Amino acid sequence: MPPRWCICEGLRPLNSPLGIDMLMHFCESNRPSSTGHLISRLIPDSRIHLGGGGRQPNFGHILRPGRTLWILHPQGELPPAGAAPENLQVLLIDGSWRQASDLMRSVVGLGKTIRLPMAGESRYWLRTQKDEGKFSTIEALMFLFATLGLHREEAQLRLEFELHVYASLLARGRPPDARSYLVDSPVRTAFPELVERLDPWRPREDESPTG
Repeated sequence: MPPRWCICEGLRPLNSPLGIDMLMHFCESNRPSSTGHLISRLIPDSRIHLGGGGRQPNFGHILRPGRTLWILHPQGELPPAGAAPENLQVLLIDGSWRQASDLMRSVVGLGKTIRLPMAGESRYWLRTQKDEGKFSTIEALMFLFATLGLHREEAQLRLEFELHVYASLLARGRPPDARSYLVDSPVRTAFPELVERLDPWRPREDESPTG
């Protein structure tokens, strides 16, 4: 973020019993809006592996000993009931939908392909999701946390994600969108002073979000 919209004071790293790795398309690696990089900042034990464009991932660097690997993908099977997070590792595919297909081909057979019961609309307002039910990488991780019963981790990750989106909308010169985003966001009450600093001209609670 540019210093004017820095949100470092709101950074609350979290620990996850689930092993988290991301296979990121190399074109995604330099995009500041990447939620894969946001996951990396928030979860110190998470890891990023670059792929795509003919790059073959190093399976030895991805696999974590003693854990069952789940690769999240919409064409997988539903997760088995009773899976213990401390025994699992998830590989998140990070890139556009076209890039994700390329990345997925490179890891077929490496682990169990799992799909999640995800519904609703994405809160990732920084990029347009073409269809309902399509979500960003970090939102997929939140759905997985919920599926595994890691509700505290899910809530904490959601706060940091929505703070990132809110500040990014302001940094992109979209204050009306940022204020509309804030209406249904837990960020308002979790970081009141930071929200005020980021947008001191924000309408009061009893006013329209667009002023």
